[in-house]
Amino acid sequence: MTLHRLKRTQVLPISLDEAWSFFSDPRNLARITPAELGFRITSELPERMYEGLFISYQIAPVLSIPMLWVTEITHIEDRVMFVDEQRMGPYRLWHHEHWFRAVPGGTEMRDFVHYAMPFGAAGEVAHALLVGRQVRGIFDYRQRILDRRFTPVRRAVDAQGFAPEAASARPNGVVRPAEGRA
Repeated sequence: MTLHRLKRTQVLPISLDEAWSFFSDPRNLARITPAELGFRITSELPERMYEGLFISYQIAPVLSIPMLWVTEITHIEDRVMFVDEQRMGPYRLWHHEHWFRAVPGGTEMRDFVHYAMPFGAAGEVAHALLVGRQVRGIFDYRQRILDRRFTPVRRAVDAQGFAPEAASARPNGVVRPAEGRA
């Protein structure tokens, strides 16, 4: 059995309390999961997770074929970390640690995922061709969604009053002074 690992770190410009509140509410999981996975929570959910909570999902990660995935919240250290582990689903093993800590300017989130494929060598071929890229893509998507949700929009305007992001939106790259900033 090959144990695959994924590590991600992201800093969000929100307080530790706000980050914990968002991530400890299991109803938010659907908000940070790509739509193409056909992700749907099928169990009743509390407002806050607790150790021993089982969450069942329906996902369709390959060819839109639905499958059941059940995870258990196995460890919680309030405002520090929690762990979800697969009990039934597409992996032979899934262990996901979510870590949080206050840093200057916000909250650092770290994800450590350890997972293994079923079906021996055939599972490893599937991992090489599809699953590894798909798992990384899920976390890439999550990072983009969280950036959009929690990072304030900041329009940078250069010294001449031009908005740099406007260049790509104008035909031939012609940039006009930002309105009201000339």
